[in-house]
Amino acid sequence: MKYLLLKHYRGNPTPAVDFAPMDQWTPQEVDAHITFMHDFAARLEQTGEFVDGQALAPEGAFVRYDGAGRPPVVDGPFPETKDLIAGWMAIDVESWDRAVELAGELSAAPGPDGKPIYEWLEVRPFLAEPPTVTE
Repeated sequence: MKYLLLKHYRGNPTPAVDFAPMDQWTPQEVDAHITFMHDFAARLEQTGEFVDGQALAPEGAFVRYDGAGRPPVVDGPFPETKDLIAGWMAIDVESWDRAVELAGELSAAPGPDGKPIYEWLEVRPFLAEPPTVTE
């Protein structure tokens, strides 16, 4: 079963530890965090559980269709950061419990002063089959 682990920009439930945004960390703290993420992914590659993952920039916009012949509606270049996803990792594991276990490990990525950031991660299963409508 495949799951998506979503990392958000401060849009989580109340954090266990309130840490500064990454753009306020020292270069060494950022490097330690990125190294943790790479090492975590490498370990999952060895077990066959890693599918893919990416970090995302904080810039972005919400876009929606506004009707035939009309340009898409864009919610400005600066949506609230709580609405943005910082990054994601797709994993392929045997169970929900394993997905939650890995999300818990990923939540311990180091932050300021090398301490775990205890960030919340959103865990979402991929749809195995399209939903069906019954009448």
